[in-house]
Amino acid sequence: MTELLFWHWWILAGVLMVLEIIVPGVFLLWLGIAAAITGLVAYAAPTLSWQWEGLVFAILSVIIVWSWRAYLRRHPTETELPMLNRRGEQYVGRRLTLDEPIVNGRGQVKVDDSTWRVEGADLPAGTHVVVTGVKGTILSVERAS
Repeated sequence: MTELLFWHWWILAGVLMVLEIIVPGVFLLWLGIAAAITGLVAYAAPTLSWQWEGLVFAILSVIIVWSWRAYLRRHPTETELPMLNRRGEQYVGRRLTLDEPIVNGRGQVKVDDSTWRVEGADLPAGTHVVVTGVKGTILSVERAS
């Protein structure tokens, strides 16, 4: 394969976009768009070698994916449940009672139907605490006033 024609890129673009529909991940779509634009470049400049076309495709892929990610950072998707997949953050500010004492900075607390590890100043079991933060799956707590 020493020569890529513009329509090869358009076929690749179509295949990538169909794969995006079959295996959704919102990643192949951007590569498909880069392939379609590369096809336009190859159509406009038919003497371009396949190495240059590949370089154009690679550069466009990086630029398009980076641009989309930057756009999403500036315009996050609004949702009715912003903490849905960040369960620990849902508990920040909530008042709880220690099931086990906090010893050497570690303890446990029951939250609804689950048990969470907590981190904070040493406190006896039964003490009321307030969740002040989350570090992975460990809740940071302070004595409730």
